[in-house]
Amino acid sequence: MTLAFVDTGVACHLLGQDVNRLSEPDGAAGAMMENFVLMELARQLTWSQERGRLYHYRTKDKVKVDAVIETPDGRLIGIAVKAGATVRTDDLAGLRNLARHAGDRFVAGYVVYTGGQTLPFGDRLRAIPLDALWTLAP
Repeated sequence: MTLAFVDTGVACHLLGQDVNRLSEPDGAAGAMMENFVLMELARQLTWSQERGRLYHYRTKDKVKVDAVIETPDGRLIGIAVKAGATVRTDDLAGLRNLARHAGDRFVAGYVVYTGGQTLPFGDRLRAIPLDALWTLAP
């Protein structure tokens, strides 16, 4: 069972994670950024003209995608979250796995990261900066 907090600031407080602690190697930056992105996606889905449901994808081999949005007609968008300023090819392994299994239903896959550029990683795969959640046109 996964627990997500609507307010990531409250979650950080409850975990004792201030800005200094989050940046430490054993800090909760990854989990908190993932929580933040998931809650932002959930909020945006409530008012989006394009309807969708939010899921998590994980295989028995522990390959995962942090968020999968499925539209009523079955199209899928995968979103991985990385609390780092660089993205490596390995960071897209879950998205590639989802794309393989979903076939034509897979529309796009994104790694949301703390860097500042949109980066292509092949057909239908991109790394996008965190602020793209608010600045990209539909």
